[in-house]
Formats: sequence, structure tokens, C-alpha cells
Amino acid sequence: MADVAGTVHRFHFLLRHLGDRLCLEAFELQQGEPAGYRFEVVGPPDIDPLDLMGRLVERMRDALAKQYLIEGELGLAIAGTDVRGRIDCDPDSYDRIPVLVIDGRELSWNEFGRMLMTFEGWRFKLTIDEPGDEIS
Repeated sequence: MADVAGTVHRFHFLLRHLGDRLCLEAFELQQGEPAGYRFEVVGPPDIDPLDLMGRLVERMRDALAKQYLIEGELGLAIAGTDVRGRIDCDPDSYDRIPVLVIDGRELSWNEFGRMLMTFEGWRFKLTIDEPGDEIS
């Protein structure tokens, strides 16, 4: 599936039955490990998996149609005033500082912090949602 910049992303799918719900995930692999874009939808245990797949593909297309980061004069920058992504971890980090995945790219906390300095003095709102939730 191609993103807004034309970069093609190859996804792997995993369907899990969690007792009281069914979860379908799509993820990229980098060096044999899940990395980059990751998507998830959750439904009741008796839902048709093809219905879940339809919802997941729609979510993937919506996310890949948006670009939150751009290459600016000073390097990577926030494209607008809205940024969405995923909080991840760096397993090699001893201090548990998060890694952010935005537009399928891993960014260190410091890299993202430098991008935020463009907005020094501005206000912000941080909303954290579960992976299977719809983000409005």
C-alpha cells in the first residue's frame, strides 16, 4: 500500500482471538522485527474477520493519505500544527525514553523536541488513544 508520498509499504497481518474480542493487526517489518507503521482494529468475538479487515484497510488508507513530517530547510520538520503517531520504546535504551513513530519513521524524543521548538510559546493538546480506538 502506498503512502501520500508514493512510498510503498508492505504489511503483514495478525488475527488474534482475545476471548471477549477479536483483534486484527497490520504491521511492517524492518530487519525481521515489527517497525514503522502499525495498525489495529478490535471487534466483538463473533465479528466476521472480513468486516474487521475492511475497517483496518480503511484506517490504513486514511493514515497513509496524511503526512505529518516534511523535509524543511533545517531538516525534518512538522508539516502543520497536527501530528499523529505511535509511542514506542527503544529496547536498547536504559532510561526508558520513548521513541515516536510518525509517518512510519522512528524519531527519538530529542529529534521530536527539536521539531517542536518551531512552536515555542504556542499551546498544545496531547491526546493518547488505545491502538484499536478510532482517532477523530
